[in-house]
This record gives sequence, C-alpha cells and structure tokens, in this order.
Amino acid sequence: MRAPLRWVLWDVKDTLLKVRASVGEQYCKEAERAGLNISPVEVQAAFLQSYRHQSSRYPNYGVTQGLDGRSWWMEVVRDTFSQCRVQDPALLNTMAQNLYDNFCTAENWEVFPDSEKALQSCSSLGLKLGVVSNFDRRLEEILRVCGLLSHFSFLITSEEAGVAKPSPAIFDQALQKCGVPAACVAHIGDHYVNDYLAPRSLGIQGFLLDRQDKYSSPDVPGKHRLRSLEELPSLLKQHMD
Repeated sequence: MRAPLRWVLWDVKDTLLKVRASVGEQYCKEAERAGLNISPVEVQAAFLQSYRHQSSRYPNYGVTQGLDGRSWWMEVVRDTFSQCRVQDPALLNTMAQNLYDNFCTAENWEVFPDSEKALQSCSSLGLKLGVVSNFDRRLEEILRVCGLLSHFSFLITSEEAGVAKPSPAIFDQALQKCGVPAACVAHIGDHYVNDYLAPRSLGIQGFLLDRQDKYSSPDVPGKHRLRSLEELPSLLKQHMD
C-alpha cells in the first residue's frame, strides 16, 4: 500500500521565480551609478568566467573552507569588474557590497505566473510545504519581498545546510524537518539531477518542472514531468489517497 503524500519540497530559482534581468545588465546598472561605462555583454562574459572559477575553487559558497555567501559573492563581483579593467579596490568593494544587498529587492526577481496559485492549491489540499534550494542565506528575504515566504513551514539553503543538492545530506535534513518517511514527501524543481534524480534516489517523489520542454521519455516518464505548475495539484492528488 502506497504511503500518502504529506509534504511538498520546493526548489526556488527557475522553479518559482527567476532573475528579472541578466547579471550583466544588473552589474552594468551598478557600474553606471559609479560613473563607469561598461558593455553588458562584456560584463556577462566576465561574470560567467568568474562564477565558474569561484564555484570550482570554492563549491557551495566555500562554507567548508571558511567563506560564507556574502564573501563568496563579493569576490565574484570584484573579479568580474577587474576583468573589465576596473582596478580601484575601494570602488570594487562598494559595488560588490551594493550588488549583494540589492539582489534581495523585489525588482530583481520575477515570480512565475503559475507559482502563487500552485502553492495555494497545495496548501488547500492539506499539504505542508518546505524549501530545499542551492542558494545563499538571502533566500528568505527574497521570498518575503516576492510575497511567497508565508507558504513555507521551513527553508533549507545550501549555504546554511553546509551541503548542496544533489547531495543526499541536504534532503536528509529536509526529511528530518518533515518528520515523515521519504515516500510521504514530494520534491518539485527544474534541474534533472538536483531536483529529480537526487530526491528519487532517497525515495522522495521527485517531479521535474520542464517549462522549456527539454526532457522527454525515457529520461523522465511523462507522469513525473510538468510543463507548468498548473499541472501539479491534480498530479499530487493522485498520490494522497
């Protein structure tokens, strides 16, 4: 007999909301406020290089190597602008600090049109909701200013957990908070490995949000794949009885 569903865990970025403008555009706005004129294309390319290097050298914000999300991101910003020929250390620090803080504001984020209704529908079904996200500690504030925080009973970010998806350890922390067996928990997200394969390896019912129709059977069975969060409530109902 199948265990009834009791909890739904959520990824956040690119599942419930997305960055409104490219990183290159956001960084260039900060540069303009400092009197600099840099191409968004150049900044975006520099950012991607810096982000990849920092992620490789200090995975998950370097939390096991003495860093935290703030220092990790500030180094990414400084290195990005350094590649764009900005050399003033004080200016680099100021821009890095401003960008880290401003990223929490609602104008930097766009909530997907189907997110709010899907969360409300889950709660109406009697399901409890939690977050498991590869993100830094700013996530709580971002969800708050975007009007989504109140839907969740708990948040687990990879920075605060000390481990990131697809590691089973971060899902184990979530299961402890849920207080029910893995079979009574679902997880929704947009990343094939982090949000589908990883939770399913623990017995959690993973569902892949595939807004761009990138995945098809046999990679992900149709009953595990959503094109929109509008499909979620009816799918979850099937797992509640």
